[in-house]
Amino acid sequence: MKYGLFIYENEAFYGAEKAGPKIEELVGKHMQFAQRLGAKRIGGAGLKSTAVATTVRTAANRKTVHDGPFAEAREQLGGFYLIDVADLDEAIEIAKQIPVLQDGAIEIRPLLGQ
Repeated sequence: MKYGLFIYENEAFYGAEKAGPKIEELVGKHMQFAQRLGAKRIGGAGLKSTAVATTVRTAANRKTVHDGPFAEAREQLGGFYLIDVADLDEAIEIAKQIPVLQDGAIEIRPLLGQ
């Protein structure tokens, strides 16, 4: 089954003073993690800051364009992995291994057609 593993963290952690070395370490951990996944990893990427996001919202059949993600949340989507594994249990075990800078959440979602 194919799953998306979506990484949610507070972007403020990344802008904090002295975060540079921690971020470099975290990137290294993600590179190692992706290598360990091997063929189970079928895609994924980190995302740029929500400061450069754009949202197209539909309401009453009207489309409006807005700067930013317009999410009412402390944690923002910062990246994702796409994996192909046997079942949800395996996806959960993989999600538990995803490195985060501080607190955060990994959302596991099966892809449509699975």
